[in-house]
Amino acid sequence: MTLDNDELPKTFVLNNGVQIPTVGLGTWQAPLNATRDAVSFALQQGYRHLDCAYIYLNEREVGEGIRASGVPRSEVFVTSKVWNLFQDDVAGNLEKTLDNLGLDYVDLYNTSLTLGVLQLVHWPIKFLPADAGAPNPLRPLNPDGTYKVDRTWDQGVTWAGMEAVYAAGKARAIGVCNWSIPYLEALAKSWKVVPAVNQVENHPFLPQHALKAWCDARGILLEAYSPLGGPGAPVLQDEDIVAVAKRNGVTPATVLISYQVNRGIVPLPKSVSHERLVQNLRVVRLSAEDMALLDGLAAKGKAQRLNKPPFCWDLGFDDWD
Repeated sequence: MTLDNDELPKTFVLNNGVQIPTVGLGTWQAPLNATRDAVSFALQQGYRHLDCAYIYLNEREVGEGIRASGVPRSEVFVTSKVWNLFQDDVAGNLEKTLDNLGLDYVDLYNTSLTLGVLQLVHWPIKFLPADAGAPNPLRPLNPDGTYKVDRTWDQGVTWAGMEAVYAAGKARAIGVCNWSIPYLEALAKSWKVVPAVNQVENHPFLPQHALKAWCDARGILLEAYSPLGGPGAPVLQDEDIVAVAKRNGVTPATVLISYQVNRGIVPLPKSVSHERLVQNLRVVRLSAEDMALLDGLAAKGKAQRLNKPPFCWDLGFDDWD
């Protein structure tokens, strides 16, 4: 997808015709005592896309924030994700998410769907059950601290479960998270429904150009989590990004969010700060020169992945070992 018009769009269109707002609010690591207020405030300020997941353990607070905002549900697009432990029960995990969000199953999934829902496979990995008495059953660990991964699981089975949810009208669209080209190529051999999105870590230090080209060619929209790099990341302080910000009279955060929308990617910045929530909605058109500079930062030696859980499993990305 290439954007060449002067005015940046407010929505992108998924490969099944569903419209998705171009900027979403990420809720990963949002503290429980701040999530409800942040979601409510964000919706009141104009956000219309919330990115959630079962494993974030704050979906109840997200649902409370939606109701407290006063914004009609018909205007809110919600994303959630099947957690690695439940890939053999996609529908069951979705039911848990609906319960957490406090949404009515029939009202949500009937033909006059009132709340946009995008359901994703969180990682292309299935966990084995935790040992009895494990401190965190949702994150089963081996004695060495790595995750207990089911190395025999066929991700095609997970995707078949996602397709069943979609066919039953339980989600307006389905997609994947953290999937590399080799994993997508393997899935493509059996998929009946092409994923609508692939949500991955993405910022100028990890632009994933080849993955974007592969997905673009098949109508799969990329979404960028950690578009600002995450807490303590060097992206916001990078001298080249700061220079682009000064040249455009905006903040580095605005540059990083705008970079994604200019590329045709949905950024999912996260914050609970009212000031930052307002700032993160601002998107500006960047020049071809600025885009070329940002596109080339990783190749100049600044390449860096900032989110890499200890799966001890090759996920197929060039920088993942």
